[in-house]
Amino acid sequence: MKYDVIIIGAGPGGIFAAYELAEQDPTMRVAVIEAGHSLEKRHCPIDGDKVKTCIKCKSCSIMSGFGGAGAFSDGKYNITNDFGGTLHEHIGKDEALRLMHYVDDINMHFGGQGTKLYSTAGTQFKKLCIQHKLKLLDASVRHLGTDINYVVLQNLYDHLKDKVDFYFDTPVEHLLPLPEGGYEVISAAGIMNCDKCIVSVGRSGSKWMQSVCKEMHIPTRSNRVDLGVRVELPAVVFSHLTDELYESKIVYRTEKFEDNVRTFCMNPNGIVVNENTNGIVTVNGHSYEDSAMKTENTNFALLVAKHFSEPFEDSNGYGESIARLSNMLGGGVIVQRFGDLVRGRRSNQKRIDEGLVTPTLKATPGDLSLVLPKRLMDGIIEMIYALDQIAPGTANDDTLLYGVEVKFYNMEVAVDKNLESCRKGLYVIGDGSGITHSLSHASASGVYVARHLTKNI
Repeated sequence: MKYDVIIIGAGPGGIFAAYELAEQDPTMRVAVIEAGHSLEKRHCPIDGDKVKTCIKCKSCSIMSGFGGAGAFSDGKYNITNDFGGTLHEHIGKDEALRLMHYVDDINMHFGGQGTKLYSTAGTQFKKLCIQHKLKLLDASVRHLGTDINYVVLQNLYDHLKDKVDFYFDTPVEHLLPLPEGGYEVISAAGIMNCDKCIVSVGRSGSKWMQSVCKEMHIPTRSNRVDLGVRVELPAVVFSHLTDELYESKIVYRTEKFEDNVRTFCMNPNGIVVNENTNGIVTVNGHSYEDSAMKTENTNFALLVAKHFSEPFEDSNGYGESIARLSNMLGGGVIVQRFGDLVRGRRSNQKRIDEGLVTPTLKATPGDLSLVLPKRLMDGIIEMIYALDQIAPGTANDDTLLYGVEVKFYNMEVAVDKNLESCRKGLYVIGDGSGITHSLSHASASGVYVARHLTKNI
């Protein structure tokens, strides 16, 4: 089988690359090869009744499949260059923002209309944060919600399915350069050839991407890993922030070690969920646009970034070892009351049941100080007390901490201004490139490469 372009990975980068290729040149033969399931087959077996914890499915429906790991996220598209990746360093700040707004327009056209676009512009909370040694980052945030995000993805697939060949449950076994130019893609679907190849495998494809770069001698450099916990507390504690901003990206520089601790993935009235990355169970959060699916809790992550260089360069390996330790001690995710953590004692089910916060995730009561290194734990505790100054109640004894939350980043692949690697015709986009770390940046990178290809083929 011969294609003009093969896209490996059907996450946001791959989807928007396919969409833009089909829009710009309908005659182009395009295939999208995805290791996970199609959207309608993506179902996590955890139901809270018969299946309470992660059973480590062969293909994790939360992490892979059409829509990528973002399909069941909170559907937050952050339109900003301040965080979410370094795409702007390759294509320019203005172009990056233009493409993120274009992606937002597409999402609105395919089912996102009526959802709210939040902004930090002119907010009073910037001053409040500065007064308490906190920094509120600038952003516009489109919140689709997990439910509306699913609708948008389904509509995009329905629009594309007759224009692009999709192959699901089809991990790519080998990606090989051809002597005459182009690439050979070997998978369960057979051997396919293409003139151009776009790799958009996301974070879950980090090990595969690493092997491809090694085989093809594509330069890479170590990226960071983010480690921390997910905080769950009554929604009213943060309602004054979430009602206006929805998601507030707040950074705190610790006094003890001068590390940066930041909030991440805030989910007002949301739920805490398990996540399976390469067989390691970690924690994440979701929320919904439908009021019937809202809870009385808000959750968000507190993360510390760690970047290793010589002699140890495997940042993801370090994160995996911390997560495995948590899995070993708790059989999965561990939950602890903040009051128990600062008192140096393990939480038990009785104290959690008697607390003011009803957990939205079934997790093992335990002691996170036995899992996270002291430096990280001290920073997280400092951050909680700092947040308590702008959102009183954050540092209550019954605030729940789930661990561990780990954000793995692919090593950064060397690409040029067109996101093309040193192998001519091989483009690396999305979170699999190590350049983007968000839905909006990944989607924008897909549009950017698609426009480049249709203009130059």
